[in-house]
This record gives sequence, structure tokens and C-alpha cells, in this order.
Amino acid sequence: MDLKKILPKNGPPINEVSKYIEKYKNDLIVIKYGGNVFIDRNIFDNFITDIDILSKLGISFVVVHGGGPRIKRELDKSNIQSKFIRGLRVTDKKIINIVESVLIDFNNDIVDSLKRFGTDAISIHTKKNNIIEVTPEAKELGFVGIPKKINNDLIEKILNKKQVPIISPLGLGNDNHPYNINGDTAAGAIAKSLKSRRLLLMTNVEGVLDKDKKLINEITSTEVLKMVENNIITEGMIPKINTCLDAVKNGVTAVGIIDGRKQHSILFEIFSDKGSGTLIRK
Repeated sequence: MDLKKILPKNGPPINEVSKYIEKYKNDLIVIKYGGNVFIDRNIFDNFITDIDILSKLGISFVVVHGGGPRIKRELDKSNIQSKFIRGLRVTDKKIINIVESVLIDFNNDIVDSLKRFGTDAISIHTKKNNIIEVTPEAKELGFVGIPKKINNDLIEKILNKKQVPIISPLGLGNDNHPYNINGDTAAGAIAKSLKSRRLLLMTNVEGVLDKDKKLINEITSTEVLKMVENNIITEGMIPKINTCLDAVKNGVTAVGIIDGRKQHSILFEIFSDKGSGTLIRK
């Protein structure tokens, strides 16, 4: 394999890439592409480039995407005001139809973009290849679900064909009705179910910051919990941190919170000593 032909000039050093390809060759990585990251098309294109490179390097990985900003845009067009409880969107019948449609459209966008690069990607959502069974999160939230069961067999079948599963954070309930799932929650559930080596949460922040707002490169679960208790980690970062802690407690070796706005952040996180965000271990 000629790494010079595959890797970007401004990517991680080739000697480090070789080392990490060997390290990950028998492992799986789950990548969550956060909704707040992909509004900018340049960032989206950079993400697609990195995913294509991962595929060409022979790494096994699964992509779970979000969709918050796109959903908000479509709801605004219909003059539908969203109500949030504990950070989750209250989702009635009208809203779930819009949510499902937006997430499937975005899923197709990712799949089609990868296919243009020559990477064979497969859509997974409630209308095609559904892999997530859910239970309702809470009656007051409407059609918002918690993953109950993941169909590992279907994902593994796709991976064995050297294809890339692209998964929408949607699932079906007992009534066969679609439910919206928080993107981080869906990615965490899939990473746990598949016992992946890494879960990467791409977002629009550098990673976990200390009390002086400096990036922490690596941290343990115990240290993270102390930061939450001391109000150093607050608000929107807390649900993300909970997903990380749950994953490392349930078989995922480590979780990275990485800055999706930085060019080639996925490649630097997986294939360099330095990484590109915060790595959380048990």
C-alpha cells in the first residue's frame, strides 16, 4: 500500500500512520458525526475525504450522523416551534415525519458523496436496513426512543463486504413506528453493542477543557466525574460526557471527543501520537 498516494500532504506523519494501521487492523471504530459540525459544507467535504481515506487504508468503521441544525431549519420553514425537555426535542407525529425525512436525506447525502470518491457506503435508517429497536424515552417526549437492541449481524455483514455502514439516529418501536434518538446516545449504544475499540464523537468544540480553558489530551473516567462535580464541565457537554463514561464502562476501550472543524481531525485522532481532541479512558 502506497501511503503517500492515499494520505493528504497536511495529514499525520506516514511513520505514525503505519504504526496505527497495524494497531487497528483487527478492531472497529465508531464515528459520530455531530449535527452541529456539518452545517459548513467545507467541513462536510473534509469529513467525507477523511472517511474515504480510512476506507482505502482498510480500517473497519461505522459512521453514525446527527441532524439537529438541519431538522431545526426544516421545522422553521413549517413554522413549528420545538420544545425541549432535558435537552431532547419533544417529538409529536408531525415532527417525527419531518425528523425522519431530514435524517434520511442527510444519510443519502453522505452515502452519495462517499460513492463519488469510490467508497462503497450503505444507508441504514428506519426505511432501509433498520438496525435499532427502541423503547420510548418518556411519554412527555413523544416519539423519542432509547436503543433497546442493535442488530450487530447486519452491521457485521456490511463490514465483511468492506462496505461502510452510515447510520441515522432513528429506530423502530414495538409498534413499528419511527423514533428519533439522540445522536450521541445512538452512537454509544452501537459502540457498546459492537464492543468497538474506539468511539469518536466529532463536535464543534476542541474537546474537554480544564478550568483554565486549556485542552486536556487524555483523562480518566474518575477525573472527568470530578470535573462535572466541580462545575468545570457544564451544560451541553454533560450528556456527551455521560455517553463517553457509559461506553468505556461497557467494553469500549476509549472515547475521543474531537473537533470536527479542524482539517483531517479524524486522521490525526486515529493515526497520530498527539490525537486531535480529548481521549477518555476507564
